[in-house]
Amino acid sequence: MIYISYGSDITKTAYDTLVLSDISKYLSAEHNVALKPNLVVPGPASNGAVTHPEVTEGVILYLREFGVKNIRIIESSWVGDSTKRAFKYCGYEELSRKYNIPLIDLKSDTVRKLHHSGYDIAVCKEALDTDFLINLPVLKAHCQTRLTCNMKNLKGCIPDSEKRRFHTLGIHEPVAVLNMLVKTGYCVVDGICGDLTFEEGGNPVTANRIIAGRDPLMVDSYCAELIGYMPHDIRYLSFGEKLGVGKLYTPDIKVLEQGTENKPKINASAMPAANRYRNLINEDAACSACYSTLIHAIHRLHGRVKADGKIHIGQGFTGKSGNGIGIGVCAKGFTKNVPGCPPKATDIIEVLR
Repeated sequence: MIYISYGSDITKTAYDTLVLSDISKYLSAEHNVALKPNLVVPGPASNGAVTHPEVTEGVILYLREFGVKNIRIIESSWVGDSTKRAFKYCGYEELSRKYNIPLIDLKSDTVRKLHHSGYDIAVCKEALDTDFLINLPVLKAHCQTRLTCNMKNLKGCIPDSEKRRFHTLGIHEPVAVLNMLVKTGYCVVDGICGDLTFEEGGNPVTANRIIAGRDPLMVDSYCAELIGYMPHDIRYLSFGEKLGVGKLYTPDIKVLEQGTENKPKINASAMPAANRYRNLINEDAACSACYSTLIHAIHRLHGRVKADGKIHIGQGFTGKSGNGIGIGVCAKGFTKNVPGCPPKATDIIEVLR
């Protein structure tokens, strides 16, 4: 099962998502809990690259209320950058002081060599010694793997030498193997404003959503479809399924949403690609999550779409009908419709082709 909450109060939305979720089935107050955000570079989360400290704060509030006392935040920024700088500039030093939670720089951690599926991988001991690891990635694009979310976020649990080696090994299969070695207790995805173009940020798309679930493969494959990729498009997802990391998302898996009335309106300034395709779209009061998904789908097709008339999107088309394509449940009265609220980019691409 997958759980999604929408809201502009990020801390509350993260907390509410865990209240909605089934995390309590797996969590114990006695657990030694590690929080693993994505702090790939030092910088504000509003750029779309790193996990909002408010998301992590919402998780901390839930854990404290649940009775968990032993909490720490673990991370290792990408090769060539400083985790300590990331902790500072991403707002985690302040979070650490506020809740008296230690920040563990895994670049300084000792490692343990583990073997699985023909791979010998060095993993940081802090990631292995925790009772319950909560993965806190950003839902965003990646230049090499297309998607980076829960499974790839565990690369921050290995030393820099291994990060380099993963790329020489083709990155996909070792990432899948790593997820067999480092067990995720629960996934809480920062989908507030991830960059759907680059992993290092700069092109954030506001969606104001938190996505959670127990199975990292299921959550990642669901998130892949949100930004226009089928699971087989992301090779480490396919490898992960073969290894037994989890189960791929399928339409029969229940997705429970709350706060859908809080889906943001369009933030066009956060979507520079939108200007290129504006002449194809007839928009009226569209939510940002829906509109950004459409833009991403058109961008994936390089603007080459087959539409009889314009593409209609937005709440202003509720109850209306006509020729052309309607995107989302609000525009279901048009000749062709892509259902969903928001629809998946994969479904939009299929219709636009």
